[in-house]
Amino acid sequence: MAGDSKFIESFRSDPRITVRRDGSPDPDGACVLYWMQRAQRAIDNPALDAAIRLGNELGKPVVAFLGLMPSFPRANLRHFHFLVEGLPDLAVGLRQRHVGFLLRSWPHHPLLKVCEELRPSAVIGDENPLREPERWRQKIAAEIRVPFWTVDADVIVPSRLLLKQQYAARTIRPRIHARLAKFLAPSDNPVAKKHWKRPPNLASLCHTDDLMARWKIDRSVQPVSSFRGGTNEALRLLDEFVQTKLRGYAEQRNHPELDGTSRLSPYLHFGQIGPQTIALAVRKAKAPASQEEAFLEELIVRRELAINFVRFNPDYDSIEGAPGWALRTLADHANDLREVLYSEKQLENSETHDPLWNAAQKQMVLTGWMHNYMRMYWAKKILEWTRSPAAAFDIALRLNDKYELDGRDPNGYEGVAWAIAGKSDRPWFERPVFGTIRYMSYASTSRKFDSESYIRQIEEIEKKGSLR
Repeated sequence: MAGDSKFIESFRSDPRITVRRDGSPDPDGACVLYWMQRAQRAIDNPALDAAIRLGNELGKPVVAFLGLMPSFPRANLRHFHFLVEGLPDLAVGLRQRHVGFLLRSWPHHPLLKVCEELRPSAVIGDENPLREPERWRQKIAAEIRVPFWTVDADVIVPSRLLLKQQYAARTIRPRIHARLAKFLAPSDNPVAKKHWKRPPNLASLCHTDDLMARWKIDRSVQPVSSFRGGTNEALRLLDEFVQTKLRGYAEQRNHPELDGTSRLSPYLHFGQIGPQTIALAVRKAKAPASQEEAFLEELIVRRELAINFVRFNPDYDSIEGAPGWALRTLADHANDLREVLYSEKQLENSETHDPLWNAAQKQMVLTGWMHNYMRMYWAKKILEWTRSPAAAFDIALRLNDKYELDGRDPNGYEGVAWAIAGKSDRPWFERPVFGTIRYMSYASTSRKFDSESYIRQIEEIEKKGSLR
């Protein structure tokens, strides 16, 4: 069965879908293959939904393929441990939707080899705007022999509809809000009508307990006890947030000592929960409008602004991606005298004169997460304490990507670019080193929340130890 041509035309014209290699699905193919990468979940996953709908139209079973890559840039044991913890939930969820699951590890998982083994009618992928995953998609599109479509499963409003890099929240906000009613809707989470029967000689990883023991990966950063990977844990944290924190979110979100945030960013990064699930749960909670709006502004507008930045700015991980005014002012002050200079190792080891900055760095190293309000202060001080803006940018990204569970993510790149290089901001009062980049001081930042309580909390974590 080749599928109804009207269905196929409607399918490929969905604004969530990018046509990588066009054509008609192979009627003799054995399945529809979903190449899962960033969206590692079995619920509210637009890419999985698309694969199932296509499979049902073609009368084919659906197989989800996840290839684990120990060589992924800047990934380490902490990141992989969190990812692997989420695999049991993923396997159960796919089984409930009658979708096969094929798990492999590098170097045994190249997609083209899997296509040779499974002979799919078509391949569906999920989107990831980072440079390396996008390169893989382009390579696959050039070599694959069946239709290859990717689905923007990590955002509410499809990124391609925004057409270009948006300057700031004020420019992207109306474009997002104009489309929310269309795209922020519950998924029906369709079930595959035809079950997949695994070929007897098809290899797949079945046990993940000792999966990482064989990998040649960076083991210098240990897993943490503060977060446990998986969709079920993400849903538990979401429920906890909605029940106990949402009503005070607008007032407490910038108080690191109060822990008023959702702590869902690691799960969003690995795709173990989607923004759609979170946004709909927040709307259903019927919290005061001011609280709901404040949270959805962060989840949708600010987060999708970061994804837009990475998608449309090829220099997203470099100081060169900064707006022109910021590059000029930083260059004008590049030779300003720094009152203190710290090496990257001193910063990494929290060996500065600033107890608030040290606490933020320790929170990241020990727990795999830093409160969002502290991230801005943390990055700005790196600019102040290093020899050049370019060096500060690179150091901040390396430390963020090394220790944060939500590192190597558009939000991290946008955050560092905002704090150090004026992205999404405007010129402020001129001062040494910073020029007209927005400045933050220990005194002014400490006055906005109970910084001493925050520092004590991190000291307690350090005493107890949050590493596994």
